[in-house]
Amino acid sequence: MPTPRHRTVGPLPADLGRWRWAASSRIGTSHLKAGTRKQDAYTVKVPEHDALCVIVSDGAGSSSHGGEGASLVCRMLSTVICDWIANHGGLPPDDQLYEWLDLVRDRLALVAKKRELTKRQFASTLVALIVRGDDLLTLQVGDSALVARKAGQWEAICWPENGEFASTTYFITDDPEPRLQIVRKAAGDYDAFAAFSDGIDSIALHHANQEPHARFFDPMIKPVDQASERGRLVALSAALGRYLDGPAICDRTDDDKTLVLVSRG
Repeated sequence: MPTPRHRTVGPLPADLGRWRWAASSRIGTSHLKAGTRKQDAYTVKVPEHDALCVIVSDGAGSSSHGGEGASLVCRMLSTVICDWIANHGGLPPDDQLYEWLDLVRDRLALVAKKRELTKRQFASTLVALIVRGDDLLTLQVGDSALVARKAGQWEAICWPENGEFASTTYFITDDPEPRLQIVRKAAGDYDAFAAFSDGIDSIALHHANQEPHARFFDPMIKPVDQASERGRLVALSAALGRYLDGPAICDRTDDDKTLVLVSRG
């Protein structure tokens, strides 16, 4: 089986603190049939002992270069976020987050211009989790999602946002500006997280009640909770990839599937 395209990026500190995670991003059967590339991307970084950065981005299926846009979003945002934490200690203020998003949009526009394309051809969504000490911050544009476990119960921090019409959503490339949602919470209240693209939201989320499916997340996070090592759990990530490629998932969705499962010991 090919290894996932997007992994933890950049050098990691020798001490990975309390964080351990399993992650995988798998191409959807619709892309396989069409002969097109995977549109999802993700990154996980541990810039400091008590800090974590997780980003998932999903390129728009209607955009010719959505997957490239998603990869650029993950690379650029994770870099500036980790640099900020290293140089400032705390989490960035809202105005800094908007400035970074503008930088990403400018880069996408520049790449599009050089290739004689429109910025819209690189459209992608965003969900990001940033933890530093006792503080937690999330960013969201579009229909990727983030859930967290608190006192044994799962709750949605970033619920998928859909557009005005059926099967539409919001993208970083939207004009005049993206629909960015920012949430800040106390990090100590949560001991596990899951970030994922919309390819599995119908399986992972109960849309009628706007609640995560505990029967999906509890068994998924259990082996991550029980792992003795820290950092990226290679064997569990490979097993997660096989599961996302299997009939239990692919019989219910033909889209790309990205899932990042994080546990804090």
